[in-house]
Amino acid sequence: MLVNRAPQVRYFVRRTLGAAWIVLRRAAWAERPLHGARGESCAMEVAEDSQAESDLTCRSNGSDPRQKASLVEAALDSLPNSLSLPGIKNEETVINEGKAEIIFPSANEVFYNPVQEFNRDLTCAVITEFARQQLMPKGIQVQVPGQEERRKIVVSLAESENAEAAAGSGEAPTVKRTASVGEKCEGGLRVLEGLAASGLRSIRFAKEVPGIHSIVANDFSPRAVELMKRNIELNGVGHLVTASLADASMLLYQSKRRWDRFDVIDLDPYGSPSQFIDAAVQAVSEGGLLCVTCTDMAVMAGNSGETCYSKYGAMSLKSKFCHEMALRIILHNLDLRANCYQRYIVPILSVSVDFYIRVFVQVFTGQARVKASASKQALVYNCVGCGSFHIQRMGKMVSHGNNFKYTASSGPPVGAECEHCRQRHLLGGPIWAAPIHDQDFVRRVLESVERNPQRFKTSDRILGMLSMVKEELPDCPLYHTMDQLSSVIHCNTPSLLQMRSALLHAGYRVSLSHACKKAIKTDAPPSVIWDIMRCWAKVHPVKREKLSESSPAFRILGKEPVLQACFDIREDANPKSRKQGLKRFQENPEANWGPKARAKAGGGIHQPLVDKSKRLQNKRKQKLNDPDYGKTVPCKKFREGNCTHGEECRYSHREENESTGRTDQRDTASLCDKASVASYDANTELPNNP
Repeated sequence: MLVNRAPQVRYFVRRTLGAAWIVLRRAAWAERPLHGARGESCAMEVAEDSQAESDLTCRSNGSDPRQKASLVEAALDSLPNSLSLPGIKNEETVINEGKAEIIFPSANEVFYNPVQEFNRDLTCAVITEFARQQLMPKGIQVQVPGQEERRKIVVSLAESENAEAAAGSGEAPTVKRTASVGEKCEGGLRVLEGLAASGLRSIRFAKEVPGIHSIVANDFSPRAVELMKRNIELNGVGHLVTASLADASMLLYQSKRRWDRFDVIDLDPYGSPSQFIDAAVQAVSEGGLLCVTCTDMAVMAGNSGETCYSKYGAMSLKSKFCHEMALRIILHNLDLRANCYQRYIVPILSVSVDFYIRVFVQVFTGQARVKASASKQALVYNCVGCGSFHIQRMGKMVSHGNNFKYTASSGPPVGAECEHCRQRHLLGGPIWAAPIHDQDFVRRVLESVERNPQRFKTSDRILGMLSMVKEELPDCPLYHTMDQLSSVIHCNTPSLLQMRSALLHAGYRVSLSHACKKAIKTDAPPSVIWDIMRCWAKVHPVKREKLSESSPAFRILGKEPVLQACFDIREDANPKSRKQGLKRFQENPEANWGPKARAKAGGGIHQPLVDKSKRLQNKRKQKLNDPDYGKTVPCKKFREGNCTHGEECRYSHREENESTGRTDQRDTASLCDKASVASYDANTELPNNP
């Protein structure tokens, strides 16, 4: 028997060795950098190896062409790499964003949302300016590709003046060395991305942000870390980026010692970041940058106020200013957690974009400054009738020369009923009531993007967003919306220019808000705003006979305005960003655009959003119209035919198979047995055994 099987053994050994040799050769290809020329060289190597495969097949398999073809197909099927692009599997795709090129699986094993490219572009711009701010005192000058030539021209035009100014002041730091993109900078920033997924953000930091010393790309998913390592090797940034497999909270807690802290920590989780905030405020260095994204806007915008309190320690309100309130809630939570460790935050940029919010804060240590945190928090009283809101600070800081006295604030600022519509108030917060932007830092980021608009794909939107942020009133929390003011008194809506002009004529400040297209931020009290709307209602009359006497519109319009508003358009009523036509609020770029499905550990393709929306269409209405909704236990008397309660019965009157939506397993088994018996009776002869 062994002698007869000797040729088969030799054939099996030759086939195994041949396939192993091909796998090793393909693995060597995958290790080569993919940024060079891929065309002719890859095609020649593929042709040579295909010829080598055919030679091995001929030597091992004789002259039978069918066996040759089957052996080559078996060898190719066992290979993990594709012929067209070495290192990329057939079920994977290559995604290009910025200067990064990442491998992404077709199955939903690792999370990626292309809509948040603006988020990543803005983060690269902010960290670049932060690196310039932090490294300049150390004598390290940051260089960004595309900005060197213009900077040299500007310096050459005013070279003599700058030299005299630098000599006279003596404050300009001496530039010892230059930090370029893609190079490891000794003494540079140490960056941690706590939830890196595919590693795209970390790779973009390494290839687009100068002044980086090291980057740790961490994720809790082994599949994500495996993909991260391949992407790091693919982009050639292994000298800067290190993949880490760990729980983000534990990694942050292990890095809270001063010599282990990170200069930049980026948290962009799927949903709420609340579970990572306590560890993050401890693991960031003194004056370090903490970047946090929240995508659970349904919770933070007032749909679930109790859930918002459990996660962020504040009650959210379902109101027109919910997006800015969400920003101030997360800032309140960051400062609250930092205060536990004698630390405090300084927001430098906070934006509400699309379906998420993004905040950038610096974290400092100081017991005296922590005492002032109570005066930066506030409660919000929001009227349920007219929508007027009042801010109640939780603490008060009084200056006594060089010292400060901290006391509790007095209040409340409202009575039992709203003074305008006699409705009750809802209490929300606490929220962050101090400025949410550093105007000087925003100006520097804006100038950096203006000098090099080709750096980011979303540069036009960054310019529009930051221009609006720079124009916002920093000391006026929350905002009003034009449609809400008009809907309360049931009148036509004045234009933004008319409303802004009326407030400016009245002697108050006013600005737009980046968080809402039809919003106005002003230091005018609600009484002035309603006086302006009363004057507008006189020019555009409202049918008061159709208003209920208890409605907010009837009570507001029933008073004569104290202030006589002027709606003549002023030149300064139109902001600069609006005159220039900057892209401030873009339209949805594609259908079903927004948050994506959460990544699964084992992958799998999710149901398309179109099919899901059709399946859930009118779901709540169908439940409310169903008399048996909520009744899960079937009624025994109804099955026996003697139930006298009718629709008031607490049990379900549906048939058992209809109420459960499926047939019981025992019924299924009995049906299968009956079907098999029927098929057996229909056959005259027994089937042959295979």
